[in-house]
Amino acid sequence: MNLQYVTLLISVLVVGILFFMKTKKISLGVRVFTAMFFGVSVGALLKSNALIIEPVGTIYVNLIKMLVIPLVMSSLISSITTLDNTSKLKSISLKSIGFLITTTVLATAIGLLVGKVMDLGSGIEFVKDAAFKAKEIPKFSAVLIDMIPANPINDMANAKMIPVIIFSMFIAVAINVEGSKKPEKVKPVKDLISSFSKIMFTLTRTIIELTPYGVYGLMVPVAAKYGVTSLLPLAKFIIAMYLSCLIHIALVHGSLIAVIAKVNPIKFFKKISEALIIAFTTRSSYGTLPITIRVLTENVKISDRIASFTASLGASIGMNGGGGVYPTLVAIFVARIFNIELTLTHYVLLFVTAAISSIGIAGVPGAATISATVVLSSLGLPVEGLAMILGIDVVVDMIRTMTNVTGAAVASILVASTENELDVDGFNDKNNTKKQELHAA
Repeated sequence: MNLQYVTLLISVLVVGILFFMKTKKISLGVRVFTAMFFGVSVGALLKSNALIIEPVGTIYVNLIKMLVIPLVMSSLISSITTLDNTSKLKSISLKSIGFLITTTVLATAIGLLVGKVMDLGSGIEFVKDAAFKAKEIPKFSAVLIDMIPANPINDMANAKMIPVIIFSMFIAVAINVEGSKKPEKVKPVKDLISSFSKIMFTLTRTIIELTPYGVYGLMVPVAAKYGVTSLLPLAKFIIAMYLSCLIHIALVHGSLIAVIAKVNPIKFFKKISEALIIAFTTRSSYGTLPITIRVLTENVKISDRIASFTASLGASIGMNGGGGVYPTLVAIFVARIFNIELTLTHYVLLFVTAAISSIGIAGVPGAATISATVVLSSLGLPVEGLAMILGIDVVVDMIRTMTNVTGAAVASILVASTENELDVDGFNDKNNTKKQELHAA
């Protein structure tokens, strides 16, 4: 019997099981983990024959990405137009960037510690890849110019988040300026945008219901393409990446939430778990953005404007996993396989480069790889060493993206807390949490 037909039959059975679990009001999180288990199992057992399921995951990711631009724009404009003055917007902007960069620098420290303790790169000989071509590092001036929206429609089509955010802010400020003179003139526009924002959140909830099926479609090809044997040579790097990210989330993020936001970190992570699971499986901070914004507003209970602004910014700036942990581990790995001793000067430069590059490559495609290239170049390390790690990039990217999304969510709650836009009572409301779980089911 054709194994592709077997894959389809098993997949129909899995869909039936997931749907049955939904009818029994089993939480979305449990259904997603069940889908991950089935996806990995089917992919690992049926290998290339299971790739017939790959379009299912692609369609799900496309549906999520479809939401991003209209959701971010409508929620951001709607939120900013409720501000009484622009000084509030300035405060939110500076704090958002500050927290995102700070957590990225701390992520660099965690990566450095784990990388050195595990002696990353030891026992591995450099194997030159003739096909490898280092990504070109964009000039800072070019990145800066690219942040300013020359053609907003083109920026939306190409999913350039920072130009879209800036354009949305310009529109919102213009509405506020005109509204201060003639409120009746802008009221229809504000009402339209506010209503559209609510419609986008409703659409987001609808598409989220497809998550278990989408996750199954995403995990099958990953397990089929990357077997255990292909990962063994660089297992230490994979372990170091996962360990660093998990330590960073638990120690750094957890401490900041407890000290600054003064809420239970475990409860916070539970409330945003839906976004973290989707980030892990889709490997897209951008694609996860609608879910991140939704869980921050509905579960964590922070204001729409903080969630839409800071979380959106965090999808491009200060990525803890891709801009902090990953390039640091790559630098330690490359230095070790080329027998280059890193000095105190190298380490200082590493922190500075991580902080600067987290802004300097904002919005650039393949940011994690470029960030690693920037760090290697700054430290005078051979860039071609990066080629050895690119073969396991999909596996590493899963935890890297999850850490990026966690960092954006943490920055959001920190900004909301310091701006008095976190509903602590709502956050701690057990009855409300129960309602959310039932709604997700």
